[in-house]
Order: sequence, then C-alpha cells, then structure tokens
Amino acid sequence: MSAGFAAVIGSLVAVHACMATTRVAATLWVLHQGYGSGYVGVLLSLFAVAPLGLSLWAGRLADRHGFHRPVGAGVAMAFGGAALALAAQLLGWLGLMAAGCLLCGGAVAVAAVAIQREAGLMAADPSQLRRVFSWVALGPALSNALAPVITGIVIDTAGFTAALVLSTLVPLSAWAIALHVPRRAPTPVPTGQKARPAWDLLRDPGLRNLLIVNVAMSACWDAHSFVVPVVGHAKGLSASSIGLVLGSFAAAATVVRLAIVRWAHRVDEVKALRAAMAVATLTLIVYAWLPGTVGLMLGSAVLGIALGAVQPMVLATMHQVTPPDRHGQALGLRMLASNGATVAMPLGFGALAAASVAVAPLWLMASVLIGAQWAARGLSVPPR
Repeated sequence: MSAGFAAVIGSLVAVHACMATTRVAATLWVLHQGYGSGYVGVLLSLFAVAPLGLSLWAGRLADRHGFHRPVGAGVAMAFGGAALALAAQLLGWLGLMAAGCLLCGGAVAVAAVAIQREAGLMAADPSQLRRVFSWVALGPALSNALAPVITGIVIDTAGFTAALVLSTLVPLSAWAIALHVPRRAPTPVPTGQKARPAWDLLRDPGLRNLLIVNVAMSACWDAHSFVVPVVGHAKGLSASSIGLVLGSFAAAATVVRLAIVRWAHRVDEVKALRAAMAVATLTLIVYAWLPGTVGLMLGSAVLGIALGAVQPMVLATMHQVTPPDRHGQALGLRMLASNGATVAMPLGFGALAAASVAVAPLWLMASVLIGAQWAARGLSVPPR
C-alpha cells in the first residue's frame, strides 16, 4: 500500500469516527435525559438528512476538483457538528444536538464521495479495484469498531462532555492526514460538452439493481444501529456493554473485509452477495432471542460478516459500470439512495418499536432483504 493510499484510508477513518462517536454519544445522551426511542430514531435520521441534499453536489465537486477541496469541506462540517453536539450537552438543548447530528452526517457524505473516487483512481485493474475497495470499506468498519467502544468507556468513566470533546478533535486529525495525499490534476472537461445529470446513469439496469441491493443492506445496518441502544438500555446494559455490542458488529465487518483483501481474486461477487443476504436475513429474524451481552455480540458479529462482506464488491462493480469521468456522480447517487432510506427508516423504526416490540425493525428488514433477492438476480458483473 502506498503512502498516498494509506493517507486516503486514514482520512476516511477519522472523518467517519467523528460521526460514529457523535452518533453513539447523542443517542445515549437522549436516552439518559429521559427521551423515548422515537427521539433516537429522529436523531439517527438526521445523520442522513444532509447527504440527501449534498450527495449529488459532492459527486460533481469530486469529479471537478478531485480530493482535497471536498475533504476540506467535510472536515469543516464534522468539526462544526461535533462542536454543536458538545454545546447541546453542556446546555441541555435537544435542538442543538439535532443540528450537530445533521452536520456530522453531511460531513461524511461530502468527504466520503471524494475519498472513494480517489481510491478508485489508484487501482490499475478490476482485481485491484476489489482490493482497494476492501480497504476503503475497512475505513468505516474500523471507526465503527473502535468509536462505540471508546465512546462508551469514556462516557462511563468521564461523562458525556469528555466523549463529545473527543469527537471535536477527530476531524482535525482527518485534515492533517489528508494533506499527505498527493494532489492530482482535475479531469479536463471536453470543450462544448454539456454536463449530464446523475439521474441518467439509472438507465443502466445493472446500476439500478446494484443500488437496490445496496440500499437494502444499508437499511439493515441502520436497523441494527437503532435497535442495539434501545434494546441494551431496556435490558439495563451499561454504555460500555452497548458499545461492545455495536463494536462487535463493526469488528466482524473489518475481519471479513481483510479476508477479501487477501482472496479478492477468488470471490464471485453475485454469489457472495446473495449468500450474505441470506445469512443476514436469518440473523435478523432470530436476533430477538439472543441472550445477554454475549448473545447480542455474537448475533451482531454474524450480521457484521454478512453485511460487510459485499460492500467492497458493490463499490468495485460500480466503478466498472460507470465512465471514469462520472465516478463521483455514481458514488453520489449511491449515497443519495442509501441516505434516502436512512432518513425514512429510523423514523419508521422508532414508530414501529414504540407500537410493537423493540426488535420489530429487524424483522422488517429481514422481509426487505427477501424482496431484494430479486434485484440481486438481475446483477451482472463485467468480465474480469
């Protein structure tokens, strides 16, 4: 791995860690203040609201200006969001916490599109693309593995203020790392060529099916993130235990992506995708009956393996089915679709959990994955 590529991955880890730290601290703070699970759903949705308006713009910005400008904008948003969340905790204002969640979600959208595009440009062939995007997928997995555990421990030992102070420092490290990425000349735009909207990429049926499957997997990820704090709080688990459950999910996703880095050339993307969807469906169904912290950790780990295994394939395939000068637009479209579901789903999760049982969102997503198998059958992988 080159130093430049390592810096790309490091900046992704740091930006995402800010969002992950703020998300865990915000949801536990809301529950600690006596608000119900519905408010947790609202806060989780806010992390996806800003990307709805920024994803396509972020894609165009990345295609036009490359890596550093979009990442700088994302870092500034992450720092501002973490600072607002810290102020909300000190003042006890839920509205400020909501604004902080909104900005942190937008920060990841703006920075991640440019980071994913830059990583793809560093790959020389399709096999290398799978390895590159395994490392890219490891970025959020690593931050999701470490941030919840660290945040939970900090909350238990030093309080919410210390945890949110930590989240304001992480974006600054992201920018320091990003400065080590070599600057690349922007892609020239042919004279007289009219810019095409990202929506016309949906004419490709392969990309459409890929987006459907990706949205379903992302929504399952969100359902897990929603259910664990609510179920853990209801069972009387400590913040550290809840962090361990969330961290076991991300740790499993990290391990499986490391395996993909090693054996990417032997993986059949479509078969791996469908098998992972089947495993995730079964795990979501039985999750309600898993006993205690250890049981929840094991269930989360299996789910992390299933959902984490195919993400590198999704990104690698997307880079192969779209023109090089439109990679940013395709990635922005993917982020828009994923976050569109992420906005709606947690709100529905909160209402569904309040009206029935806390794990009902997981059963809902098991049904969604069964339906998404239809789209998985329509996927076609370009020849290697």
